[in-house]
Amino acid sequence: MKLDLRAALQRDILTGDGAMGTYLYQMGFPVGISYEELNLLRPETVAEVHRRYFEAGARLIETNTFSANREKLSKYGLEGDVEAINRAGVELARKVVGKDAYVVGAIGSIRAGKRKNVRTADVEESLREQISILLDSPVDGLMLETFYDLEELQLALRIIRSMSDLPVICQFANEGTGSTQDGVPLQEAFLRLRDEGADVIGFNCRVGPNGILRSMEKLTPLAGVPFSAFPNAGLPDYVDGQYTYAATPQYFAESALRFADLGARIIGGCCGTTPEHIAAVAKALQDYVPAEPGTAVSARAVRVLEPAPAKPAPPAGKPSLLEIVKQRKTVIVELDPPRDLDIDKFMQGSRALQDAHVDAITMADNSLAVTRMSNLALGHLVQDKLGARPLIHIACRDRNMIGTQSHLMGLHALGIDHVLAVTGDPAKFGDLPGSSSVYDLTSFEIIRMIKQLNEGIAFSGKPLKQKANFVVGAAFNPNVKHLDKAVQRLERKIEAGADYIMTQPVYDAGLIEQIYEATKHLHIPVFIGIAPLASGGNAEYLHNEVPGIRLSDEVRARMSGLKGPEGRAMGVEIAKELLDAAMPYFNGIYLMTPFLAYEMCVDLTKYVWEKSKRHDFHLYPLSK
Repeated sequence: MKLDLRAALQRDILTGDGAMGTYLYQMGFPVGISYEELNLLRPETVAEVHRRYFEAGARLIETNTFSANREKLSKYGLEGDVEAINRAGVELARKVVGKDAYVVGAIGSIRAGKRKNVRTADVEESLREQISILLDSPVDGLMLETFYDLEELQLALRIIRSMSDLPVICQFANEGTGSTQDGVPLQEAFLRLRDEGADVIGFNCRVGPNGILRSMEKLTPLAGVPFSAFPNAGLPDYVDGQYTYAATPQYFAESALRFADLGARIIGGCCGTTPEHIAAVAKALQDYVPAEPGTAVSARAVRVLEPAPAKPAPPAGKPSLLEIVKQRKTVIVELDPPRDLDIDKFMQGSRALQDAHVDAITMADNSLAVTRMSNLALGHLVQDKLGARPLIHIACRDRNMIGTQSHLMGLHALGIDHVLAVTGDPAKFGDLPGSSSVYDLTSFEIIRMIKQLNEGIAFSGKPLKQKANFVVGAAFNPNVKHLDKAVQRLERKIEAGADYIMTQPVYDAGLIEQIYEATKHLHIPVFIGIAPLASGGNAEYLHNEVPGIRLSDEVRARMSGLKGPEGRAMGVEIAKELLDAAMPYFNGIYLMTPFLAYEMCVDLTKYVWEKSKRHDFHLYPLSK
């Protein structure tokens, strides 16, 4: 008589099955289709895959339902077939494997490590639907696999535990790091899952045996909760139009023994593995006698590695803007990088602003989706040649997660530690409308990921040898109909880790006071944005064509028809009036230079310093 799955894991090591999707690909089914739909379209093929793994020695068989949730199936117009695909998946596995095999319902991550704006409510609804169907089918347990974040895995486990006491296997996708992708140390993540009712916890996908071994080596076994390991067959290669994997069955057999030594009680394979890999694993484990779960592992065990101690933070340099703005008026000036290869005027303007004693020179990241010189390069030049503090904008639009982290690592190497995280205008509105907008991250997510670097953790969750020291700003547009809703969005950015706020330009003295009243409860400083206008045409362009900027009727009337020196003079005059309105409320001043006319912002910066000497502005909390 077959033991209950929990009882079996206390006594034996179970060989799991191997890949379904990549094996179907090897059988001729193309990338880009729903492999789960084959439960309905080609049931004999799916059943044959299960049969081959069972005959190879697998005794834990996963249903072909990894992506059979409403969210994932909707990409193929299959959201109406969730129940049929899941029920067929269980039936196909059940009917072709022997009575000594355990069939577990496979459930994959919906977010899958991608920082997409999938609402938690939608994730929960999709998971709950699939879980309910699988629990109503004849499964021996459920496997939650390829989850990157603890948060989503916990959500799925809680749903199951609210509905059933069936055994649950929880598996992370991990790169051999010490943390989940949402920054939770693996040991802590495993403990939380154990406390919420997980029966087995382990790893699958993303890396080959070596990567999963590195992750397992960092863990202390948990009493009564064994590990599982389902590695890929190494990294994929693309040869002659086909994806291939290099890890041999013999290598998998050797790795299986090491997994067993570390406390794994279920060992199988993920992407790139075949029945040959599973046969080698089953043979290697045939005579293996496991230790008691949660006890010391056998003599073959690989030594547990302790995380390297964190290096001390670099010695503090000059005070950050956060420290300065608590003590006095603080001026940052935006100077746009040039649209060509000539940087002479930009450097002249930067020098003039530095001579005017601005606290930082800030550079946009291809603002309005118009191609400009790299702000990283110019920030380094401003810092290295002029001794000025650069404040670099980072847009979500132009770089994927790889490029964004790389960019930030470069900033860290150059000692540039003040950044502003922005979404970025869509590429189709810029000078290269055929370009792609990436948006791997939202502005909330990029703030959180930058602060993760400050903890010494890469975007992937991998520990870094140093901690970054970024001071992260967030953008705020107060030129909206419902200011209270905009402030609520701003509060979410602060929750994500924003250290300070920079607003879009404001052209209404009354609105400046409203902004103060709406934000005075916030615990981080606000830099109020003021952009001097260069001409009447500039005023109309900003008002009518630039997202997030609205000019008052009075300002537009005063600028109407003006251009050249007259336009710039009126623009400075209006900006000084706005500074008069802002300085009693805000210590942080954010000036934006039009058309590299840096003389205008030099004049306004001097005005701030002169007015600060003549007046006592300590009527309001300096934390603002």
